[in-house]
Amino acid sequence: MNEKDIVRKAFSKNSTSYITSTTHSKGTDLLLMKEWLRPESNMIALDIATGGGHVAKTLSPTVKHIFATDLTKEMLKNSAEHLKSYTNISYIVADAENLPFLDSTFDIITCRIAAHHFPNPNQFMQEVHRVLKPNGKFLFIDNIAPEEDSFYTFINNLEQTRDYSHVRSLKISEWKSILSANNMQIVKEKHRKKTLPFTEWVNRTLDTNEEKENVIQLLLQSSPDIQTYYEIKTENGNIQSFAIDEWIVLCEKGKFNH
Repeated sequence: MNEKDIVRKAFSKNSTSYITSTTHSKGTDLLLMKEWLRPESNMIALDIATGGGHVAKTLSPTVKHIFATDLTKEMLKNSAEHLKSYTNISYIVADAENLPFLDSTFDIITCRIAAHHFPNPNQFMQEVHRVLKPNGKFLFIDNIAPEEDSFYTFINNLEQTRDYSHVRSLKISEWKSILSANNMQIVKEKHRKKTLPFTEWVNRTLDTNEEKENVIQLLLQSSPDIQTYYEIKTENGNIQSFAIDEWIVLCEKGKFNH
């Protein structure tokens, strides 16, 4: 089974939980998205790896039409059912690294909390650049890994233990290099900590107590500097929450290819 089949399997199994997940369905980044993008009623938008459809739902009232794509058909079916009152959203099964759209199609492209599942981030960015109109806007949000190697290794190990479809959280420096290589110019960015409710987070992907216990022990047995950095909070020996890094960046497509 290749990496994309693993992603399909994981998200098919957990498709409903991503609609109800507080991490995905709520969050100030959804409001920030509208503020930064300034969508207009004549615009055509694309949301890549839409998951529970939260971005499509947020942008739908502000644009002419939005295409919500995802690798996982079951995820899209659930999201389409959940958002059936939003009539200007089209749902298309699509690979983020091989988009089924013509060049320069979209005024706006978004991708939120998904790219750490993509095996080939550079290929994904090439596709974003290709289907985005010149001067079009791309808003990207993802969990990222710190520049510090020990923190980087820890968070990716933790994520892979808790979610076998996790490929890699990249460092901001890596994403900036990929954006630059694909002629995507950063307009605005924000790096922040995002607190995750532990029980909901671990239950979203894991079924057995043994699997969950492995994740718990990784957090509880981590070094003091890791516990401090990731703001691991416990109560009576039980993990309540911890915090990861998130990067929000608004980019504009340059007029010329490299």
